[in-house]
Order: sequence, then C-alpha cells, then structure tokens
Amino acid sequence: MPTTTSTLVPTFEGAIDDVDAVRLAHSWHEGCPIEPTELDLVTVSYLGFDGETHSGLIVVHAEHSRTVMAVFESLFDNRYPIESMIPISDLPEGIEDDDPKYSNTSGFHCRVVAGTDRWSEHAFGMAIDLNPHLNPFVNDDDIWPSASEPYVDRSLGEPGMIAEGDAVTQAFDSIGWDWGGRWQSLKDYQHFSATGR
Repeated sequence: MPTTTSTLVPTFEGAIDDVDAVRLAHSWHEGCPIEPTELDLVTVSYLGFDGETHSGLIVVHAEHSRTVMAVFESLFDNRYPIESMIPISDLPEGIEDDDPKYSNTSGFHCRVVAGTDRWSEHAFGMAIDLNPHLNPFVNDDDIWPSASEPYVDRSLGEPGMIAEGDAVTQAFDSIGWDWGGRWQSLKDYQHFSATGR
C-alpha cells in the first residue's frame, strides 16, 4: 500500500486587543494627539527572512485595525518577508535612531515629523513603516536608517524591498492607504498611511 505524506501549509492567524498607557510605555505620553483607548494592538502572522512563520504585533488606530490585519494577511499569503514586527513600546527607547540597520516594522509612535513641530501620522496610529532598512527614507543626502544607502537603488529588487505594483503596494492600495514611495519632493519607501502624509 503506497504511503502518503501531507505537508502542513502555514495558515494566517490574527487577533485584535485593546491597549492602555502602561502597555504603550514610552511610545505614548500625556499631550499626544490620541488617547490609548483609541488604539488597538493587532497580532498577525508574518513570514520571516528565515522562511518561518512568526507572530508579530503592531499598534494602530482602532478604526483601521481590521483593515490593517487584512493587509498583513495578504502579505503573508504572498510570502512577503518581514524582518521583525514589535511595537515601539517593546523596544529600547531611541533604538530607531541608534541602530544604523534598524528594520523593525511598526505603527503607532507618538512623535513629530523630523525637523518640524508637526505630529507624524504615526502619532495618530494611521501610519506603518515596513522593513525600514530595505526601504529607506530618502531626502537628498539624508537617508534613514543611516546604513540603508545601498537600498536607495530601487532596481536591486531584493526580497523585502517595496516596489510600485507589487503585493505590498496593492495590499495597502486596497484599503485606501498611500505609499511614501510615490511622493515627489522626497521618498519614504517604508511608509504607508491612511491620510497619504
């Protein structure tokens, strides 16, 4: 009698939970433009660069939590790899500036736009940065993360890099979020937001 073997196909799992000021730790403070009660903690499956399935966490505005979960389900189904997915509150404060190869995917972070006094869309839980090291912020000679200069060349096409029309931009387009890689005056290849800012 022939022997049959079955291969288990990884399945996406997701959940949505409330957060509070304690859970948000240093990512939120009094005076932020949004209260913790307006945010959700979204748990999603993601494919790591090791080819394994991992569980990630991201904090977003509650009105976007279900559609954000759908985006990450689409990325999982399309086998888009993610380096790590940890809320800013669970990372050492300031690591995004201290680590030149910073590449954590995250959402909510109560901060202003660099060089301005204007709240970032991250401060409203309405923006997500995806694999920053591979998808840097570029404004003339200003590149962040600082060790990401090789990835200013978008023709490299390495796994995890985001390109127009790929599974990532299509997934965010499907929920009405815009991509910073389409901006004209500068490029923010990691950045997606509900407002287009």
